[in-house]
Amino acid sequence: MTSHPTRRFVLFVAGACVLIALLVVLSLVVGANTVAPTMLLDTLAGRGTEESRFILLDQRVPRTAAALVVGAGLGGAGALIQAITRNPLADPGILGVNAGAAAAVAVAIVFLGAASPGQYVWFAYAGAFVLTVAVFLLGSAGPRRADPLTLTFAGLAVGAVLSGLTTGLTLTNPDAFERMLGWSAGSLLVRGFDVTTPVLLPLAVGIALALAIGPALNAMALGDDVAAGQGVSVPRTRLLAVVAITLLAGTATAVAGPISFVGLMMPHVVRWIVGVDHRRIIAGSIVAAPVLVLASDIVGRLVALPAEMPVGIVTAFVGAPVLVLLVRRNRRVTGL
Repeated sequence: MTSHPTRRFVLFVAGACVLIALLVVLSLVVGANTVAPTMLLDTLAGRGTEESRFILLDQRVPRTAAALVVGAGLGGAGALIQAITRNPLADPGILGVNAGAAAAVAVAIVFLGAASPGQYVWFAYAGAFVLTVAVFLLGSAGPRRADPLTLTFAGLAVGAVLSGLTTGLTLTNPDAFERMLGWSAGSLLVRGFDVTTPVLLPLAVGIALALAIGPALNAMALGDDVAAGQGVSVPRTRLLAVVAITLLAGTATAVAGPISFVGLMMPHVVRWIVGVDHRRIIAGSIVAAPVLVLASDIVGRLVALPAEMPVGIVTAFVGAPVLVLLVRRNRRVTGL
């Protein structure tokens, strides 16, 4: 007979998939130009007008796909970073992914003339990867062997330095400032398949790694010594987790820029519903986070018509009160 936690997990994933399907349809029909459901069906069947094909096939379908990619990346990365740092308030940016990507994009704009999200994507990926590797090497340099605390401090320190560099580059270059302003707000505007298609393979590898190390993370939750006694290689698991976080968060940041609170908030929602098994938390976060990103993107399109609000700003409005609730809840649990 199916156990209660397993049944809850299956129902949760099924519910998230239903919500995603509904939000995908809504994402295709709403915006500055509303598309009737009949026109949506005609266009997808190849019978639409030139205007409807442009709106749907060139704009909204790629944008909706980008939201799904970004959500999956942030959800998986958030669940992993909270697992390896044992910090329920940890965010994927703690390893410097956002700072590295932003610095690389700023360099590409200022010195190489990059002018579109399709040109930013590989620079953002490279920056996220290089900085995360640097953080891991710095955290591994001392006797503590890349434990959660040293990784956190290394990520915060290096990220602060690069954030200052990025600010300096953009403030001295008006064109770079304007482009970075849009990218750093976290936006899905003008995200075509030239942006999302190249990141699908790294995203898939990151998801596979994250799911594969779930059992080892369950053992590590009991302590490194206990995990080692159960045959888990703690350094190897931590390294694989950092690689997976880089691929997942790097994908999301490369596509949309830094989007806050999704990776922090969704693992908590999943944990409350499916329990503390990291295998279920990781898988559930990968499936559930796209719901938040898609919903936030839809809201952002509607609240400021005919303009729109970047998805990163909407998630911040949603996430800030949730963060306060999480802090209050943790204080009650710890008795502080």
